[in-house]
Amino acid sequence: MKLDPSPFLVSAKHPADLDARPTKLPSLYDKKGDYEDALADRVKRLSKLQQNLYADDRYALLVIFQAMDAAGKDGAIRYVFSGVNPQGIQVFSFKQPSAEELDHDFLWRTTTRLPERGRIGVFNRSYYEEVLVVRVHPEFLGSERLPDQPESLDALWQQRYASIRDHEAHLHRNGTRVVKFYLHLSPEEQRDRFMARLDEPEKNWKFSGGDLEERKQWPAYRRAYADAIDATSTPECPWYVIPADDKKNARLLIAETLVRTLESLDLRYPEGDPDAIQGYRAALQGA
Repeated sequence: MKLDPSPFLVSAKHPADLDARPTKLPSLYDKKGDYEDALADRVKRLSKLQQNLYADDRYALLVIFQAMDAAGKDGAIRYVFSGVNPQGIQVFSFKQPSAEELDHDFLWRTTTRLPERGRIGVFNRSYYEEVLVVRVHPEFLGSERLPDQPESLDALWQQRYASIRDHEAHLHRNGTRVVKFYLHLSPEEQRDRFMARLDEPEKNWKFSGGDLEERKQWPAYRRAYADAIDATSTPECPWYVIPADDKKNARLLIAETLVRTLESLDLRYPEGDPDAIQGYRAALQGA
C-alpha cells in the first residue's frame, strides 16, 4: 500500500487553512485486514528504525500531537508505537501546569522531558498549549505572572511563536528532529465521539462538563490552531494536518510520516574492530 503524507504538510505555499483542509478522506484501505497489514508493516519498520536510532546515538525524534478533544491522540500513540521497544520511547502528557511549572517560562516543563539521543519522545499536547488554550482563555495569563506584558495579546502570541521557532530550530541543530501532527477533527465527528463516551459506561470517565464548554469555543480554537501552525511549521520542524474523522486513516498517515522521517536520517550501526571481533570469537570458541 502506497501512502503519501505530503498533501498534509503545512508550508508557506500550503498554509494550514483549516476551513479548506479535509477532516475525512476516502478510505486508504479496502478492508480491515488491509489496514491491519499496512499498519503492522509500518510499525515493524518504525521499530527497526528506532533500534538503529539507538545504536547510532546521534539523533533523537520528538513527535508532538495536538488536537481538539476526542480527535484520537491517545489511540494514535498507542497503535503507531505499539511495536517500539519500551526502552526506546518516552511518552508524556501535559495537562494543566502545576505551581512549580508556572514559576518557570512556558517552555520549561516540556524541555525537561525532551528525548535523549537514540530515543523517540512523544508529547501528547505540549508547549503549544500556551498559544492555543491560553489564547482562547487569556485569563490564564494571570497565573503566569509575566513581568513585561507586550502592548497587545496579538504581540504576545507573536513573541511566543518566535520563541517556539527558536526552540525547535535549536533542537534540530543539536540532533533532535521534531515532527508535529494536528489531528483535524470535524465538530460533527467530535459530537458523535462524545455521545459514544456517554453511551458506554466504561468510557463515561473520559467526558466532563468542561468538554461541552470548550466545544463552544470551536471557532476560536480553529483560528488559534491555524495561526500557530502557520507561524511554526518550518522545513526542519514541520506540521502535518492529518484528517482525523477516520482514525485508521490517520494512524496510517502518521506511521508513514514517522517512518519517512527516520529513513531520511543518515542512521548507521557503529562498526566493530575486526581484529577485536576475531579475538572475541576465538576466546569464546576456546571457553
